[in-house]
Amino acid sequence: MPNTASAKKRLRQNQTRREQNRSTKSAVRTQMKKVIQAVQSGDVPKAEEEFRLAAKRLDRAGALHVIHPNAAARHKSRLQRLIKQSKPAATGD
Repeated sequence: MPNTASAKKRLRQNQTRREQNRSTKSAVRTQMKKVIQAVQSGDVPKAEEEFRLAAKRLDRAGALHVIHPNAAARHKSRLQRLIKQSKPAATGD
């Protein structure tokens, strides 16, 4: 346990940041799952709408370094590719 006042404050700050980061990561993962579920159910318009929210959350998490910015870009790319691959199957092309 911390002994000095500055160490005690640092512990409080770290705990607060950890809670915020965990919440952000959880929200990102949940939103990504919503995109995947919409694609699997064949609902492309819903998947695109959920993707917009997922991209926003991923960009925000990457900008705040909750996750690495390249990881955010990678997840966005994979989700977008998933949606794009499901479009021809949904439209019958």
